[in-house]
Amino acid sequence: MARISKEKKAARPALTKARRPAKARAENPAVQRRPAGGASPYHHGALRYALLKAAERVLERDGLAGLTLRAVAREAGVSHAAPTHHFGDLTGLVSELAAIGYRQFNGAMTVAGATGTTPMEKAMARAKAYVAYAQAHPGMYGLMFRTERLDMSRPSLHEAANASFAGLAGSIGESRHERIQEEALSLDQAAAIARAWSLVHGFTMLLLDDRLSDILQRLPEGTTADMLLDAMLRMAMARPPGA
Repeated sequence: MARISKEKKAARPALTKARRPAKARAENPAVQRRPAGGASPYHHGALRYALLKAAERVLERDGLAGLTLRAVAREAGVSHAAPTHHFGDLTGLVSELAAIGYRQFNGAMTVAGATGTTPMEKAMARAKAYVAYAQAHPGMYGLMFRTERLDMSRPSLHEAANASFAGLAGSIGESRHERIQEEALSLDQAAAIARAWSLVHGFTMLLLDDRLSDILQRLPEGTTADMLLDAMLRMAMARPPGA
């Protein structure tokens, strides 16, 4: 009897693990991202780019508080160790992300400035592009000014932030009909730069925080935030240099 039982047992078909239907695998992007063996489907450079794009999506969706290495890895569909391998730590990741933000920001203002013909038109176009970028990318814009979370010594971030300041200084210099050396400012030049930056940055933060709605509702019907900014810029630029 024991022998018959063993033979029957041997004759039983081997149980195999049910395979997930191909259609179900195709419908789940997370399954597609991970090839067999758990290896990353990205090449080294492509994975770095994918992680930064994933970080930007997490930042804009969940805010800076939700931006963690694990959240980014999960968003990109890769191992939790991948962000650490490429950026070292969270500070490294957000610093590289802020560098991208600065480059996008600088590019938008450069394009806008090229649309004007006079120094005033160029300056106003740049200011409006400044506000428009912040409205389109509030998470990225906020990150760019969170210096306590960034490593400003990282070459990519240092270069991008300096380029942003150079663009601002150049715009102010053009409006003052003088060349400004960013490394050696006069007090009047520094005051002009700080005044212009404070005006646009302050307006932007009030707009993003919905703190201008009280002012706008007191204005004639149809008055927009863009019209308010335009009036502010014209008023500020009407003042003579040094005033």
